Amino acid sequence: MGLDLSQTLQQLDSLAGRLNGSRDDRARRLAGMVAAMSQADASEVRRKAEAEYNRERTYLCAIPVDRFAGSYSPRPVPGDFCVASSDGSHIDVDRHIPVRCYLINIGGCLFTYGSSPDAQLFSSPKLYTEDDELYITDPSSASNAVAVQGPLLGLKRAVDEVADLASAVERASPGVPVLAVVDGSLIMWGLGGRGYQTFIRNKILDEGLLPELNKLRELGRDRDLAVAAYVSLTQSTEVVNALRLVLCPYDAVECRQQCSVHRSGLNPCDIVNGFLDRHLFQEILGPGERSDLYRTDSSISRDFYGPHRIYFYYINTGDEIARVEVPEWVARDEKLLAMSHTLILDQCRRGMGYPVAIAEAHEQAVVTGKDREAFKQLLENALTRQRLPVYTSEKNRSKEMRWL
Repeated sequence: MGLDLSQTLQQLDSLAGRLNGSRDDRARRLAGMVAAMSQADASEVRRKAEAEYNRERTYLCAIPVDRFAGSYSPRPVPGDFCVASSDGSHIDVDRHIPVRCYLINIGGCLFTYGSSPDAQLFSSPKLYTEDDELYITDPSSASNAVAVQGPLLGLKRAVDEVADLASAVERASPGVPVLAVVDGSLIMWGLGGRGYQTFIRNKILDEGLLPELNKLRELGRDRDLAVAAYVSLTQSTEVVNALRLVLCPYDAVECRQQCSVHRSGLNPCDIVNGFLDRHLFQEILGPGERSDLYRTDSSISRDFYGPHRIYFYYINTGDEIARVEVPEWVARDEKLLAMSHTLILDQCRRGMGYPVAIAEAHEQAVVTGKDREAFKQLLENALTRQRLPVYTSEKNRSKEMRWL
């Protein structure tokens, strides 16, 4: 028996009723948050957020660079400019097929606007089958190897996306300002904590992402180049947590004992519970405006990114509040920072609420369900032509059979 939709509907109606009943309370708390943020001193927020003991708290805080609750209007769109974007999809390792392999498909575009408009689209699939591609091996112990699949394959794909982004920028018209933008975060969140060993992090960052960001930075020495990542419908709470830090009456040790991000009304800082950064900036930013600049205190960015440490701001596109991430060398250049704001907003307007270059890059990269089935069939055909065995698991075979 499948999902009982009638019972599910009753529970969904109950959920909607509870949310409706809490609207007035949420509106009151949100107004209080906006007022508290406008009154907070940015230098004091920065001091508290950067204090080493505050990193013992259970939540991640944004660190304001200048102000805490300011807003900025976009500058005029330049006459001539380019926008490059890349995206990726992959077919993961599948234990139900006879060959261990994975495929990464990177797609992208380079759009030129102004006096000589042009559009270049690209899509590049690559099949990985060799042992040194299928596993990341610890240089100090050959027996310690980790398979590239699942979330780790997603991290490798993200590196490939940035590599192809750099290649697209190289093809841009000389001397023309360029926005190089990717979908999602520039922060390799998956490498945080104790999920992966040090040699994995070194492979993904030191031998992968950081050299590609270095390449982009070098490309920016001869032109105005703003590198950015666009996060739609962000779930981040870093700025909200910075406000929580301002409102919290306890030190870090007491905070861990007394405070909770899931209850309301017991402590002054509980006012922020249940809110995301985008809820806050929906109240602060007008259409087209961006927020102040913040630095993430993510340990991955802070400890390993070097000159590419990640900063971010929020932008009101008129359709949503999006998070925009930039490396430090963009964040510290007011011209590039303003250009990222202006051109991302322009892309959203051209794309009916979402950056058109990112949308087109996704279209070039996407691997559909039919593509995945065709890949399996092509693999089987290739093995058959070489008179190699073709087989699958009985579990997979049972899923493909129709049962009465």
